[in-house]
Amino acid sequence: MTELLQHQIDYYRARAPEYDEWFYRLGRYDRGAEHTRQWEAEAQQVRDQLHSQSGFGHILELAPGTGIWTGELIQIGQRVTALDASPEMININRAKLQSDRVDYQQVDLFEWRPQRQYDLVFFGFWLSHVPAEKLAAFLDAVNAALKPGGRLFLVDSRAPDLATSHTGAEDLGQDLQKRVLKDGRRFDIVKIYYEPAALSAILRGHGFAIEAATTPDFFLYADGLKAS
Repeated sequence: MTELLQHQIDYYRARAPEYDEWFYRLGRYDRGAEHTRQWEAEAQQVRDQLHSQSGFGHILELAPGTGIWTGELIQIGQRVTALDASPEMININRAKLQSDRVDYQQVDLFEWRPQRQYDLVFFGFWLSHVPAEKLAAFLDAVNAALKPGGRLFLVDSRAPDLATSHTGAEDLGQDLQKRVLKDGRRFDIVKIYYEPAALSAILRGHGFAIEAATTPDFFLYADGLKAS
């Protein structure tokens, strides 16, 4: 497992320069205008839900990547602490946002334990990369990072990406995928797809009053509170 998780870190470090192509449906991920319109509409549905509350003091973002969601968080909070294992992702995020309200730290999230509590904890497209045997410890750490009544928001992939046939990605079974970068390098990573009812039950079991939901085709998200 240690070797697999190191490969996953190596993958996201190497993927950093091309990561935005996936979210913005460019290059290998372009499946035509209709697909892109639907993707963008569903991404906006998730953004709207995130923005349904604002005025947060200090937000914690786990695995912020290139800053796609960090840019949304600084619109609803005064300060963001962003923790990522990839210095390449952090550098892109910092250069993109150029915000003095974001504090970056290079952290292995499987070893991370919070040192303080936050008003909101957010992670995007991260939970699906947490191995099942590490999920409980991770969610307990997230719970500990939230103030009483604090908000948890997550977004992830609802189902395998329809664009993966263009990228050489392969489902290996047992919650694993093989991913291929544009230069042909191949990495095995963890990838778990959750159903909303099952995810809701898991999160409630770790101290959250929360409900998971999906957009029509692409995204799974959950929005709730640390239970009292």
